[in-house]
Amino acid sequence: MYISMSDRQGGRKSTVEESQGTPAPPFRLSPAILWLGVVSMATDISSESVAAVLPLYITGFLGLSVIAFGVIDGINQGASALVRIAAGWASDRAGRPKAVAMAGYCLSLVARIGFLFAGGFWSIAAVVTGDRIGKGIRTAPRDALITTAAQPEHLARHFGVHRLLDNIGAAAGPLIAFVILMLMPNGYGTVFVVSLAFAAIGVAALVLVVPDLRTGRPIRRQSRVKKARAVEPGVLREPALEARRRRIPAIRWSMFREPGLGRLLVASAVLGVLTVGDGFIYLVLQNKDQFAVQWFPLLYVGTNVVFLLLAVPMGRLADTWGKGKVFLAGHVALLACYFLAAAPAMGLTGTLGCLVLLGAFYAATDGVLSAFASQLTPQHKLATGIGAAQTVVALSRVLSSTLFGVLWFVVGASLAMVIVGCLLAVAVPASYFILRNARYQGTAA
Repeated sequence: MYISMSDRQGGRKSTVEESQGTPAPPFRLSPAILWLGVVSMATDISSESVAAVLPLYITGFLGLSVIAFGVIDGINQGASALVRIAAGWASDRAGRPKAVAMAGYCLSLVARIGFLFAGGFWSIAAVVTGDRIGKGIRTAPRDALITTAAQPEHLARHFGVHRLLDNIGAAAGPLIAFVILMLMPNGYGTVFVVSLAFAAIGVAALVLVVPDLRTGRPIRRQSRVKKARAVEPGVLREPALEARRRRIPAIRWSMFREPGLGRLLVASAVLGVLTVGDGFIYLVLQNKDQFAVQWFPLLYVGTNVVFLLLAVPMGRLADTWGKGKVFLAGHVALLACYFLAAAPAMGLTGTLGCLVLLGAFYAATDGVLSAFASQLTPQHKLATGIGAAQTVVALSRVLSSTLFGVLWFVVGASLAMVIVGCLLAVAVPASYFILRNARYQGTAA
């Protein structure tokens, strides 16, 4: 079986099923995915309320430079990369992704306490690092839970539903921050307290209501049954090679060179290096149009409202048109956002256009990347494969944020945006040729 950019199936099916042309069953949302969406919604209210004020808090309230913000934004984008693959592997090894995800959510909760006391570059960098490592631990196991609970034929659509709920929180968080700053212009401490409260709600919901779905269990049970049979008289022992194949393996670099996943990792790295962080885009808009700083958090609200409105439609489009094509189309929207942000001041129209394009970019890439990676990965390495794709994106965005901060400092905001946009205009068609033969060869797991 081959799954490519133009594949119209949402998950793995055997070649027999495909040849029979079995119609896809009607879409049914799993309660597990609904509750995971609720957990992500509360957690995103927590994280995005802080993210919405962090650029102004660092460059305005604390008086640090854009280079300092670039370093912290790079940490915010990529510190999670330190643990994503390892967390995915641990989830696959244990077969209990909820337990691994819970560890990540709890670490982010502890980091939220640190924001109440951090007041300089190093303390903020340390707190952001802890929070993002928590995100790195939880993301791949959470997406493995979604993949396990979802209907294979509607995989990207299930991810879209989860991202919709996730981004209701991502829109509500900056809105809460906006209200707080309107009432208290320097009320950053209050924002941090509210963030901590919603993080605690998310952890409580995960512990109490999300089911403890298992992954990889049938493989291990089958292996134990065969091992028991092997000691019975007259029954041949299972060959050692076959026994090793059925165990959850250690992380091997050869896995990332598989025809499908390897191509996705390369394309994601190229595009990730040219993905400028939201905070920088918003600072460019604020620097160009000179609107009051109290309105700054609403930029995050606008982007996330567009994201949540388009998440499910983009998921459905990815299941029918092809996940790779939708993934690249999202980067075309990002390219248009760059050039619009770099254009002369256009007032509210230009700002809203940037927010719509940026929201469309996230709707077409965030959940779609996880769904695409899950199709290109063997079933017993599911969380590891998803974590690998997310790790590559996170690491490349660390480099992107740091370099863009330096580029802004050297040539100015608008010219820096044009330079990155020109490079992205070359990278998108190059990534198309990388991804067009991305495929997974195998049968239904």
